[in-house]
Amino acid sequence: MANKVSKPSILQPPYNFNDKWEALFENEEFIKIFLSDVLEDYIIKQRWYGGKASKLKYIELAEYFKIQQHDEVYYGLILEVNFTEAFYQHYFLPIAFVSDESFAQDDRILPISIQDQEGFIIDAINLEAFRKVVFDRILTAIPKDKTRVRYHKSDIFKDCQYESSRFMGLEQSNTSIVYNEKYVLKFFRRIYADRNPDYEMSRFLSDKKDFKNTPAYLGSIQIKDSDGLNITIGLMQEMVENQGDAWAYMLIEFHKVFCNLEYKKINISKLPKTEEFGRLEIKDVPPEIIDWVGLNVFTKIQKLAQRTAEMHIALGSEFEDTAFTPTHFNGDYTVWLKNRLLYQFQNRLNTIENSLHKLDGLALELANEFLDKKNIIRKRFVNFDWTKLKGERIRVHGDYHLGQVLVKDDDFYILDFEGEPESTIRDRKVKQPPLKDVAGLFRSFHYAIYATIFNNLDLYKHEQHELFNAGEILYQYLKGVFLGTYVHSIQEANLNIGYNQERIFLLKYAMLEKAVYELGYELNSRPRWAVIPLKGISNIINN
Repeated sequence: MANKVSKPSILQPPYNFNDKWEALFENEEFIKIFLSDVLEDYIIKQRWYGGKASKLKYIELAEYFKIQQHDEVYYGLILEVNFTEAFYQHYFLPIAFVSDESFAQDDRILPISIQDQEGFIIDAINLEAFRKVVFDRILTAIPKDKTRVRYHKSDIFKDCQYESSRFMGLEQSNTSIVYNEKYVLKFFRRIYADRNPDYEMSRFLSDKKDFKNTPAYLGSIQIKDSDGLNITIGLMQEMVENQGDAWAYMLIEFHKVFCNLEYKKINISKLPKTEEFGRLEIKDVPPEIIDWVGLNVFTKIQKLAQRTAEMHIALGSEFEDTAFTPTHFNGDYTVWLKNRLLYQFQNRLNTIENSLHKLDGLALELANEFLDKKNIIRKRFVNFDWTKLKGERIRVHGDYHLGQVLVKDDDFYILDFEGEPESTIRDRKVKQPPLKDVAGLFRSFHYAIYATIFNNLDLYKHEQHELFNAGEILYQYLKGVFLGTYVHSIQEANLNIGYNQERIFLLKYAMLEKAVYELGYELNSRPRWAVIPLKGISNIINN
């Protein structure tokens, strides 16, 4: 049962308790003090805390459990954070007690004295001893663990021992630990009463389907809550040595492309255009475009298309596990899709109406077009007739963009299968057309092109509108070359993604959905960039 916060008693820090650390959470007075403003102040400052846009009302302790090995005991807490807007979120927080004055000065949660030993409760992930315990528990996991805290390991995680651990870097929603410079354990911070999609997808792709272009699944930690539901709190994977993500890689490549406009004296107005959503091999790309863009970008796009297709082929090749078996479009899916998108569209409509004063130039022009054509856009979302669609739906990545892809030599590795942050855990597991992922990647291409322009305007000699025109031409060829490889690979594997007109419809639909989704973030966070999703929306509704 959850414990609701109340204000601390007259005790003052450091609070003294005579209980042993191993029995501390049986003391209701301690729980009251721990869930006080002290914990609230700590949580709202954490990068992984996702409720910053809302007003925190109170925190409850939904679950607690021990993470231990031999005499070493730590606590894992499931915190229910309630907001004044009448909703809540759950977060995972492992804690440890330390008495060393010099330790974790920036990550102390509560000063406390336990059996007259003064110290601090801290986030246990800061403690190497805790990180070692977790590593060892996964490494020594037994098959079919039926205890409350369930550790699991794959067959390939063996013949090693703990050597070192460090934080991976600045993450937003999770915390990742690098072990032995070979393995990565991702602690999920915001959690859900179900298995995390990242765990499910990673284990399925690498463990069951032997898909090589994602970090290999090594192990996990699951909690069985008081309602008997599984909660994923940790995912262990192979560490892929890499040169960074595909977003950073493409920004560098696209910068070279835009520099070529001047260096090669390219006449943008005379650049040949290509068919929207056509399928191209590199030999089909006009010499003028190859001369401008270079072969490297197109060969990399082909490789990325091939890896994307292989991911979808693996996800669409299951016939036993019902969570992954392909299925067709039906009325239930259509109702779910329309309700979800119309709600999101109305939200974005309200946001843009309240944000016009933040916009100018092309962004303001496109925003007014969005408002003028709101009924056309809404009708596009409603105009989803599943009876005309013959393709299959499968589990998909769900939040597929260049930032979710690592670059290693001349290859790409796909990661982070948690799904769209705004979606519920149930929505993230709904089977979707594979082209939804392709649409997400296309939107990411569009973003990378415009980000390159915005980030380097002072370096380019052309006017902004000329750069935008060149960028749109580049975008069409990137999509065409990608589709040429992707569709060919999918069809060879007999994964049914529909006939040509169906594919174009699904791509346009999913790209419109993604651009509308992006619009909310840009208007709230960086209005100057709102022109990117607005241009994407304009492209779709006018073509």
